[in-house]
Parts: sequence; C-alpha cells; structure tokens
Amino acid sequence: MSDDVLRMRAALDEARKGIGRTAPNPPVGAVIVKDGVVLGKGWHRKAGEPHSEREALADARGKDVRGSTIYVTLEPCSTHGRTPPCTQGLIEAGVKRVVYACVDRNPDHAGRADELLTAAGIEVVSGVCADEAEKILRPFFKVRETGLPWVIWKTAMSLDGRITRPPGEGQWLTGDLARADVQKLRSTVDAILTSGETVRRDNPALTIRVPELLEGRTQPWRVVATDKPETMPSDAPLFSDEWKERTLIRPRHDLEKTLRGLVKEQGVLTVMVEAGGVFSAALFEAGLVDEAVIYYAPILCGGPSPGLAGNGLRESLKMEEVEFRQLGNDVRVSGLVK
Repeated sequence: MSDDVLRMRAALDEARKGIGRTAPNPPVGAVIVKDGVVLGKGWHRKAGEPHSEREALADARGKDVRGSTIYVTLEPCSTHGRTPPCTQGLIEAGVKRVVYACVDRNPDHAGRADELLTAAGIEVVSGVCADEAEKILRPFFKVRETGLPWVIWKTAMSLDGRITRPPGEGQWLTGDLARADVQKLRSTVDAILTSGETVRRDNPALTIRVPELLEGRTQPWRVVATDKPETMPSDAPLFSDEWKERTLIRPRHDLEKTLRGLVKEQGVLTVMVEAGGVFSAALFEAGLVDEAVIYYAPILCGGPSPGLAGNGLRESLKMEEVEFRQLGNDVRVSGLVK
C-alpha cells in the first residue's frame, strides 16, 4: 500500500465522522502530513462552519506546515461562500503538495483547484482512493446532478417477507442489536420519510434515541407523505413530542416532487424510508430508491403485510455491492438498487 493511499484512508475516516451532519454540504475529511508525521487532521462538521482543510490547519496550529502534504477526500473548494475558499488557505499556509480523492462535481469548483494550486507552485495529485470517497459522496453528487436526494429504503421483515407479526404478539421482529443498528443508520441521514398510513397504524417516533449519536447534530426531518393531512392524529409523537417542529407533511401523490422539495427547501442530501409495503413499493415503482437495507429476523409470520406490496414492479430490480452482516440472530442485507 502506497503512503498516499494510507494517508488518504485516514482522511476518509475523518470524512465518515461528518456523514449525516453536513447537509447541504458534503462530508469531507483532511489530514496534513510532513516528513511522515501527521501534523493535523479535521472533518467538516456542519454547513457554515470551516471545511475539513481549515479544520486540519487549525488542528496543526503551532506546527510548521510549510512544505507539507494535505490529503483531502474532495477537491478543495475555490470559491467564497459561507466560508473562505480552501485553496487560498492552503496557499497561504505554504502547503507543498495537495492530494485529493474526487473531483468536485459542483461546476463552480470542478477542476479550478488544480489551476489555482498549480499556479501557486503546489503539486496536485487527484484520484487517490476515488472509489472509496465516491461512496461517501454519493448523496452529494446525486443532488448536484439530479436535484433528487439519495434514498435509502430500510425495512425489517420475517424470512417470509412479512413486516408485521401475528395478532397478539409484540411489534418487534428483530432483536436489540438490529434495532441499535437502525439508530446508527438514522444518524447518517437528513430526513426520514414515512406514510400517513404508517403514522396512523404504528404511531412511530422516527427519532435518534441514542444521545451519543445526536452529539453535534439535530434530529433528522420527519416527513409524512399524505394527501389527507386532516386525518393525521394530533397526539402522535411526530406531532406532539419535543421535536414536533422537525415534522413536515408533504403530498403523497407526487413523490418525486416531494423529494425534490426536501432538497430545495430543507437542503437534505439523504432520505431514509421507513414505511409499509404499499408506500415502499410506490417509491420503487417510480424509480426513486437508490439503496436498500433489510433486516431479516429468523421467524415466519405469514399474513397480509409484505415488505413490498403495490402493483408489482415492471421488472425485477437487482442489487449491487451487496453486504451481509449478522446482528445477533438477525441478518442485515444491504446494497445499491440497480
């Protein structure tokens, strides 16, 4: 493994700390190295706050960074927005070499960093660990290219594909480890989308309930898609708990428009769907789902509530980059929807 790859992977570890916290900005990490020694590292914590490069420079304060190499997971920004351009900060700091993973797909930035940094006598290398960085940046890139958020369908089901247990049994299909993993997953998204029917039937809270996962961020937006808002129970947690101002009601009849609105109005990058089979199928039928995370419990339930219902898909959807993980007695299957 080359030193550049090793250091970039450290920067990727920094970037992962920002997933679910930076919207509408991307999660980016940076590491500064000189003579084989890490002088500073940082990650973008929140929109409006310093970018990862300036966080790393601040972390290296008091050390001589002149002649150092900085590893960044995304091309350094070159325009002045809510924060100053990072290219100028790197030039002023005397950095000798800039290594980044992915080119920024923002047309205001794309490729400009190379020109500015090279003109200042700084060596620029791009494409290091680009595939790994791309996975972290997928939601940001999708929003930039399509105006739609990255959509994750999350569900828990029995081995026969049912999302409810027989009458008289408890509501949970999966065990403690799987439910704890769902909390982690919620902490990586900007909004959770559900249906009016799910609110009426299940009374969900859709919150992050682990204090450590909430540090440095707020609860995700909770979005209820319904064409009959007057039927929503006012005493449901989504409309009555301490986070009720983070609950939105949006139309169900045009799901694409609803998703685009979340990007434009709330600045979201990633939306997770937690809903019943009919609503979930509508999203798949509209081609709006990018990723699926399914928790399988080792039980058989039968009954009329499948994970995907509706009218059926025009053709089977295959999954790519599939991963399997055992969580106690449950199995987590995840992958991209092709």
